[in-house]
Amino acid sequence: MNRLQLGLLCVIQWIGLCIAPAHAHFIFIQIGPHAEAGRGVEVFFSERATAGDPKFVGKIAGTELWRSDVPGKFVSMTVTNGPDRLRAPLASGSSVAVIGRCEYGVLKREKPFLLRYYPKAVSGRPDEIAKLTRHEAVSLEIMPTFTSDSITMTVLREGQPLPNVVLTTIDSDLTNVELKADAQGRATWKLPASGQFAVYVKHVVPQAGKQVDDAYDEIREFATLAFDWPLDGARVDAAAVEMFERAIAARAAWPDFKGFAANASVYIDGRRNDGPVTVKADGEVTFDEPGLTDVAARDWLRDQLHSMVIHRVPSSDTRSKPVLSFSDTDDQHPLGRLLTFHGGRFAATYRIRDDEITVVNRSLGQENMSLQMLASERNADGKVLPRAYQVQYRDAATGAITRVETVRQTWQQLGQFNLPATLSQTVSSTNGVSARSMTLKEITLGK
Repeated sequence: MNRLQLGLLCVIQWIGLCIAPAHAHFIFIQIGPHAEAGRGVEVFFSERATAGDPKFVGKIAGTELWRSDVPGKFVSMTVTNGPDRLRAPLASGSSVAVIGRCEYGVLKREKPFLLRYYPKAVSGRPDEIAKLTRHEAVSLEIMPTFTSDSITMTVLREGQPLPNVVLTTIDSDLTNVELKADAQGRATWKLPASGQFAVYVKHVVPQAGKQVDDAYDEIREFATLAFDWPLDGARVDAAAVEMFERAIAARAAWPDFKGFAANASVYIDGRRNDGPVTVKADGEVTFDEPGLTDVAARDWLRDQLHSMVIHRVPSSDTRSKPVLSFSDTDDQHPLGRLLTFHGGRFAATYRIRDDEITVVNRSLGQENMSLQMLASERNADGKVLPRAYQVQYRDAATGAITRVETVRQTWQQLGQFNLPATLSQTVSSTNGVSARSMTLKEITLGK
């Protein structure tokens, strides 16, 4: 029997309720880390909240989603279809619950029944998650409360505790534990370790009815809850820290940088300007008069040169090591492993491949930025220099791309420094395409 046949058999058996819970399919919600398209939500029809089944995407396409980061407030989310899952954009930074509702349809078995799913996922600070309330549009819901090493779940049916129900846990290895709720619908599960977990509960409503032309004898409801543990993700993975520090050390740097002076030629959308420019050790950029008279050319050149300095000059910060963790378990991603940086002003993640930072993702409030390296080179010391990269900006609320910057640059060796020789940039947006470039010649190092 091949894997496809086995998968179909599992689904058929589950529908007949003849197999062990470990192989059942449910609808799960997964709240992802901040990545290339910002933060997002994915909805799977699967055995666990990690991978979907393409055969069933059409059946769950009508799933409704709401997000709640304020007690009692629920905002409808825009859901789109992917190859094997549903997706929806989600703003970064806040503690949040995402709740769903899906009327799967009538299944004609020996006793025909209407199948309904109520998936849910939570992410953020445990104390803030505990304050979030149930959604009145969701008939069956699992309400979680977290401690330092456990989760207490209360099962609500139409807002009232459902006594003595059985909750079944699922970990990343599809290992199950059955928990019997008490008379108040509560059950506590001591979480075994860090990882991705899910819980489901079943409730049967002895109510006959008809959906379009399909009659049913009862309603079978399933509620799921998925979360990553630790809940807020603020943990230290020593391997992630080591990977990040190796990538930082692999970048070409400007130690003992004293600045430089050069003659600059700048092109912006058909206008060319030439003149001397001076770059100081702290990244300050000044211009000799008359020189570059175009204000736009000066502003753009100042931004580019200042950015180069702050990215090349080694930091004098002697604080403790950065706090990083692996954002997920995907170690086969073509752009590299995803790492979450904890702390700082912005939600930030990095991808690292072969000791090189290939992606930098940041949340900038109302928009998200993703810098993706397209090509790099190694200098004489084997250190990394960027040759081409792209920066995408997206609306944080919708995930729509608002502009794209593509940069290509070359370098010239002067003493111990790899200094900029040329840089070209195109900016694409709804306003069209803007093209800029700079060339630096006759560079002299500062003393």
